[in-house]
Amino acid sequence: MNLTIANTFLPADNPEASLEFWRDTMGFEVRNDVGYGEMRWITIGPPGQPQTSIVLHPPTVDPGLTDDEKRTIAELMAKGSYASIVLSAPNVDEAFEQVQKNGADVVQEPIDQPYGIRDCAFRDPAGNMVRINQQA
Repeated sequence: MNLTIANTFLPADNPEASLEFWRDTMGFEVRNDVGYGEMRWITIGPPGQPQTSIVLHPPTVDPGLTDDEKRTIAELMAKGSYASIVLSAPNVDEAFEQVQKNGADVVQEPIDQPYGIRDCAFRDPAGNMVRINQQA
């Protein structure tokens, strides 16, 4: 079996702020921007990797969610513990400097982890954890 990650989804409660972060700070390209009423789905991805996309989506759009579930999602997003993504870069220190320079919310500066990787972490405007690992 030969599988590839095509799309992954991150909640975005402020689509414009999330778009600015992912496009202007992280350097991703916008591939699609679709609105429906007050909702918006923005597909972004790393340049040179058209097969991999992230969809920034309204976090509570699922009609099957109860009001309690919607409140729980909002609370988890506010704490920054609802969603995350792990990216990799050839040089995590350079990536950190670039992202920090653009004003991202730093969670962890680059550090050598005891489990063998060097990484750093940020939060995007929706509170999603964004970790960057050094490529082996």
